[in-house]
Amino acid sequence: MRLSKPARITLAAITALILAVVYVPLLVVVLNSFSTSKSLTWPPPGFTLEWWGRAFTNPGAIEATVTSLIVAAVATAIALVLGTLVSFALHRFSFFGREAVNLLVILPMALPGIVTGIALNNFFRTILGVDLSIWTIAVAHATFCIVTIYNNVIARLRRTGTNLEEASSDLGAGVWTTFRLVTFPQLRSALLAGGLLAFALSFDEIIVTTFTAGQGVTTLPIFILNNMLRPGQAPVVAVIAVVLIVISIVPIAIAQRLGDGAGERVSR
Repeated sequence: MRLSKPARITLAAITALILAVVYVPLLVVVLNSFSTSKSLTWPPPGFTLEWWGRAFTNPGAIEATVTSLIVAAVATAIALVLGTLVSFALHRFSFFGREAVNLLVILPMALPGIVTGIALNNFFRTILGVDLSIWTIAVAHATFCIVTIYNNVIARLRRTGTNLEEASSDLGAGVWTTFRLVTFPQLRSALLAGGLLAFALSFDEIIVTTFTAGQGVTTLPIFILNNMLRPGQAPVVAVIAVVLIVISIVPIAIAQRLGDGAGERVSR
């Protein structure tokens, strides 16, 4: 389809406007992390690295970062196991209610975070009778991280088919040998890409975390929310926000590159 020159210019202008609305505020946050002002003012009166030093030596920020890393790692591990298993079950077997199960697996990603948070809070405290802690946060995050693993794995299974696995079985390989030498190598990049996306989602999550975190448990996004309006803390929060931006960009970029590269290899 060919577009006229005015149409191309219009689309380019709309695209530039949308990107500006998204990324200019992020640029302002980055510049404020170097500002000499103790509040988020614009334009910055000067530039300094003082706030970066304070952020990396702030005990609360360090503890919150460690908590977020633990939660994201546990949630991603749970999602990798369960998401892969459900992908195989729904792709390789036909059974009554398969489409309903497929919908239920994807639904947590579509539900508003506040609904998921309230539901899991009631589940942990009322039904299970357990205290909210770092582990309840990890389990809560796993509910939506599973979706990213499931989508990546089932897409790869649909593209690769079962020809190589059938050939391996015909040559006498057992189930585990076939999985280790044939199936897993085909899924490896999809699992890594899904795992990186799941880790990034968990690390940045705040709404579900708010409802499932116990007393004294603070993740990095919650630390930012609690400190952004405190006197003298705004530039430190800006520094942490910049670090979060980088942490979010890196795994997503790697996951996208892995997905594109794997797709090209499969198509060949």
